[in-house]
Amino acid sequence: MTKQRRAVLLMLDGLRRDFVTPALMPRLAAFRERANWCEQHRSVFPSVTRVVSSSVATGCWPARHGLAGNTIAMVEHGALALFDAGKPEFIAEKQRLTGAALAMPTLAERLALTGGVVIYNNVSPGAAYLHDPLGHGHVYHRAGSLGPGREPMTGERALTIAGDLDGDAALVARFVTEAIEVGAPALALAWLGHPDTTQHDCPLGSPPHHEALRRADAHAGAVIAAVAAARLRGEEILLLVGSDHGHQTVTGVVDIVAELVTAGLKAAPDSADVVVAPNGTAALIYVDPEHHDRIEGLGRFLADRPWVGRLITPDDFEAFGVPAGGHLAFAVAMAADDEAVNEYGVPGLSLAAKPAGGKPDRLGCGQHGGLGRYEQSPVLMLDGPGFEAGAVIAETTSAIDLAPTLLAFLGHDTDGLDGRPLQTRL
Repeated sequence: MTKQRRAVLLMLDGLRRDFVTPALMPRLAAFRERANWCEQHRSVFPSVTRVVSSSVATGCWPARHGLAGNTIAMVEHGALALFDAGKPEFIAEKQRLTGAALAMPTLAERLALTGGVVIYNNVSPGAAYLHDPLGHGHVYHRAGSLGPGREPMTGERALTIAGDLDGDAALVARFVTEAIEVGAPALALAWLGHPDTTQHDCPLGSPPHHEALRRADAHAGAVIAAVAAARLRGEEILLLVGSDHGHQTVTGVVDIVAELVTAGLKAAPDSADVVVAPNGTAALIYVDPEHHDRIEGLGRFLADRPWVGRLITPDDFEAFGVPAGGHLAFAVAMAADDEAVNEYGVPGLSLAAKPAGGKPDRLGCGQHGGLGRYEQSPVLMLDGPGFEAGAVIAETTSAIDLAPTLLAFLGHDTDGLDGRPLQTRL
């Protein structure tokens, strides 16, 4: 007798489409031949993991779920201040300062009473917890594993791994055993930290990068094989394999804060009148309401900077899915060259915003966040009921389409989401 339908979602953080080749990733390349391949799949803006995680979890653009970046500004003690959405405490900070971590319900909330959601995650803790900020299911992360009600899981139940490739391997081993072979949640989600973490630390196309791709391919192969075995046992499973964004090679780092101070548009590097939230190859610029008169001059200044690839004003926020309000005045996609190549012949170069909090600059390595062709070229493959083997979805798809696709397969309503079930696009 066929068991209740369930879905498995595997995300390989930072994997761009053109790296899925027989030479670099043979298991994924073979899977592509029998799955549905989304040839125009895109990220959101900014193309950063915590924002994409929220869009995957809710099926909505950032404009509706309310998280504008990996780093954002919020008002605390009457002044704008920067917050890192990757930190474990971010959920509580955002709830305290804005009333909600996310403004839309997540898959964990929607599926809580019909099989539930189990999440194994090896990226930042903030990104992991944004999948289930209210504690409806189980989230396993090296910084702390949480059960229903956000109760800590300790001892053998906790996920005690590192954030490296070996940690990804250990996560996959537990995920396969606990979430596919033994457990049967409505949705089992594994989000691996690589190749993204490796790509941030080395040049795209370099030997260490190719080794990370090889190992990520092996991790994907283990999940694909486990799902195939479960299907042979009579289970009806939809398998999605994808990524959240791609990467560009960083050719220069721009200190936006210093430029604004020099131009007389910001009082000092640490002042709260104008606050810059760097997001890799993107940036968010906030203006305190008492300095609203600076906005026009800021707009003119930014529009004239050679490092600005696209200046997004409040009039454009809706079109780009950027959250309005919160004193956000501008969003910037840093300048990119989609035709030029790096030292290993990998196309896609970008400028990056100087990171906040003393984080290192990453010249010559991978980065993302903006609108460059390759950072906006993530992967999505779908295999199972509702999808024809070997077919191609030629129209544009997005991270916001994953939640409605999963919900439709599991028999749930998808009204009110920004994305659409991809079953309807064949």
